[in-house]
Amino acid sequence: MTGGVFIGPVPAPELHVMSFNIRRRMRRLILRSPDLWERRRILIKRILEAERPTILGVQEALPDQAKFVQRVLGRSYRRLGHGRNANQGGEGCPLFYDQERLALLDWEQTALSDTPSIAGSTTWGNPTPRVVVRASFKDLATGVEFRALNTHFDQYSRRSRMKSADEILRLVASSPLPALVTGDFNTDDDSLPHERLVGGGALVDCWQATHVRLSQAWGTFPDYRAPALERKRIDWILATPTISVLRSGINVTRFRGAWASDHVPVQAVVQVARPSS
Repeated sequence: MTGGVFIGPVPAPELHVMSFNIRRRMRRLILRSPDLWERRRILIKRILEAERPTILGVQEALPDQAKFVQRVLGRSYRRLGHGRNANQGGEGCPLFYDQERLALLDWEQTALSDTPSIAGSTTWGNPTPRVVVRASFKDLATGVEFRALNTHFDQYSRRSRMKSADEILRLVASSPLPALVTGDFNTDDDSLPHERLVGGGALVDCWQATHVRLSQAWGTFPDYRAPALERKRIDWILATPTISVLRSGINVTRFRGAWASDHVPVQAVVQVARPSS
């Protein structure tokens, strides 16, 4: 795609969910680098203004980048989450949601470690802290309550990715509410962490479970190269099985050949079922 709307705003009872690694801002880049934040931020703005997801899980957002995303989305959106370091600085995995559609019930950010309540803790072999942001919402249009979790698994440690998958499953099981999970999982969909997350039936992969696919099975980490089908799909949206996945797609929108990030957004339109009485 070269611009335009991929999914855009959706009416109730549908929810538009997006996961987007926006790529942390890097310094000392050459002026022609496709990685320059000063160039990419405008393209991120164009995508978010067109798509207007109900829930957006962002990865690799430095504090000023998270504020930028919030400004782009506008006053009706709220941000949850902070940096992953002990001082709450550094990269984060903020969740954004549309307050005109969703009411926040509670939220928390914890470390992916054996000591989740200690900010910045790393115990599973990951050299940098990893976090999960989770929140509970009430849909103002339908009255349905559900949870959303956003995360970014480690790129180096296989053990950390497996332990992180176990922690996500534990968090999903800790509440009776249906749940959505967005993230950059730094591993393909034929890997052990993916199997751990979806193999037991607690979660489904929205790309695999969707009724309608809006795109081809693009790799989600093009790294500023042309879209390709043989690359890994490392960014996922997962859901508990009672959530219906109506449409799902991998958004390879570019602007005159330029990418907004080294990752592409993955998006899904879902519907959360009312609990049976």
